[in-house]
Amino acid sequence: MTEKKIRVAVVGAGEFGRHHARVYRELDEAELAAIVDRDPARAAQAAAEFGGVALASVDDLPGRVDAVSLAIPTVDHSAVGVRLLGMGLDLLVEKPMAASLSEADALLAAAQRGARILQVGHLERFNPAVTAVLPILNRPLFFEVHRLGVFTPRSLDVDVIYDVMIHDLDILLALVGEPVAEVKAVGIPVLTDKVDIAHARIEFAGGAVANVTASRVSTERVRKMRFFQQHEYVSLDYSRRDALRVRVARPGPQPEFAFEKLPAEPLEPLRAELLDFLEAVRTRRAPRVSGAAGRAALELAVRVMASIQEHAARVQLRGLPGMPPGMPPDMHTTR
Repeated sequence: MTEKKIRVAVVGAGEFGRHHARVYRELDEAELAAIVDRDPARAAQAAAEFGGVALASVDDLPGRVDAVSLAIPTVDHSAVGVRLLGMGLDLLVEKPMAASLSEADALLAAAQRGARILQVGHLERFNPAVTAVLPILNRPLFFEVHRLGVFTPRSLDVDVIYDVMIHDLDILLALVGEPVAEVKAVGIPVLTDKVDIAHARIEFAGGAVANVTASRVSTERVRKMRFFQQHEYVSLDYSRRDALRVRVARPGPQPEFAFEKLPAEPLEPLRAELLDFLEAVRTRRAPRVSGAAGRAALELAVRVMASIQEHAARVQLRGLPGMPPGMPPDMHTTR
């Protein structure tokens, strides 16, 4: 007997929302029932292309759908997300999950009150390169991470930590599985009045150390992670979606090395993410990237940003305004 399709809506018909709508349309597990956007023309255009009814307000969703992908500017995530959860709808909210830790807590509380699924769209968690290394983890102790991109006009009103680095902060927390003991970071504006390039050194309670670099003003596109564990070196390429394992096959004065490309299922990360969300909705199990995981990534991003501002004050760097402790800057990311 075929499982009943889960009725879904996409709220926000920008670039991110359109991708969600495209994948939902392709999935047998889902029925794309509605697309919501404040711009009626944009909602109508997306609905004509991908299916579902075009709506101008989330107030029209109850009774039509079971679950929602929320792909609107980050500054509105909490207010709209809390309303959707209060309507009894399960929610996948794009990353970062909220514009502040208090707003993230409001989402978590709303999900708990209504016993709703809350998933955060940390897409790279579903990259085949990441899933390929999970079975071979053996207490990695050193990470080198580079996520570099060329300049584009997208998301320039948010610091690179919240727009780009947060992907790797989330993955590090998942791979290490320990509290963060210390954060040291430096970042500078280059082409905007926000931090455009940043480097963080993160030490975990168990002794693992990660060096993380993120940039949106590089001359090339690099998305790689390397980590080292006993007698092994593992390299992930997010763009190629593959992972390589290098092991010492025979130690000694003339060691021999074994090279192994880890098996990785060639599945589009967004498709894997939405399938995980739909399965969580259907079975009521916790999603792979829960609301708690999304909050942990945001909290670490806040700590990185605070360290950057401490460093900027120490070196008297101009053009990097301060922020209250524990609060990120405004995030008006265009989705």
